[in-house]
Amino acid sequence: MGQDKADVLVGDATMLESVARAVEPVVDHLIVLGPDRDGWECWPDSVHAEGPLAGLATALNRTTCDQMLLVAVDHPFVTTDTLRQLVGLTSDLPVVPVDEHGVRQVTCAVYPKSIAAAATEEATNGGSMQSLLDRVSFLAVSPEQWRGWGEDGRSWFSADDQDALAEGIVHYTSG
Repeated sequence: MGQDKADVLVGDATMLESVARAVEPVVDHLIVLGPDRDGWECWPDSVHAEGPLAGLATALNRTTCDQMLLVAVDHPFVTTDTLRQLVGLTSDLPVVPVDEHGVRQVTCAVYPKSIAAAATEEATNGGSMQSLLDRVSFLAVSPEQWRGWGEDGRSWFSADDQDALAEGIVHYTSG
């Protein structure tokens, strides 16, 4: 992106603000995982690892809640309705959408605190979000199920770079 993804503008808001707008109505408490940011409660990674698994392990170890909703900052088109549906699915396992290609959408999912130790171990051993799910299992949310909610994949569309962001803007904001 050439800059911190959280600060990239999408329409009238940064990616962080866009994600927060969708998440806030669904959760009791919003935490930004990563370095301190003015105006936000932030939890820097306490697990020494790379990638989103470090943040997830940190959050699961620090939270006092039974489950937590994780949404990556580079998912600026995420919808509150989809997040409500995900949080509403009760499970002792992670609740993870699976796209039409069979890819688990691990950065728009619900994770139970009960897997905190497994997440920490997986992160410190160089694992990934995907390898964590292989280890602990998960409740798959199928395309048929999430399409029934009116979801079209936008909630886990990852704007990893400028080209992907431009594609997302055309696909999910044109109308």
